[in-house]
Amino acid sequence: MLDATTPGREITTTDGWTRVCRVDDLLIERGVAALIDGTQIALFRTFDGRIFATDQIDPFSGAAVLSRGIVGDRAGVPTVASPMYKQIFDLRTGVCLDTQGKEPLSVRVHPVAVTDGVVFVRIQGDPR
Repeated sequence: MLDATTPGREITTTDGWTRVCRVDDLLIERGVAALIDGTQIALFRTFDGRIFATDQIDPFSGAAVLSRGIVGDRAGVPTVASPMYKQIFDLRTGVCLDTQGKEPLSVRVHPVAVTDGVVFVRIQGDPR
């Protein structure tokens, strides 16, 4: 997990945007967890170079595991499958694409910006 206490990592906040890591720190089609002001997020870099941020907490299990999910796509839509119950979430919107008969729950997504090879994330407010 990346956070301000990790040696060699400095997370800074400016105008609501938090510097999290360098793009090169993110492996393609893999997730990584980060901690921003007490909020656990998951960052994903897709094969086409796009970067997405979601909450780290799986809304179905309550476990902090989404960064360990399987990154892929469904008909061109970038997705992550939860490692717990395998629900698939749209990385752009957080919408669950496969509820497996359960109440539809979404995962919160956060805006991502890249400047000079550095990834910034802005934590969105809790929709509840």
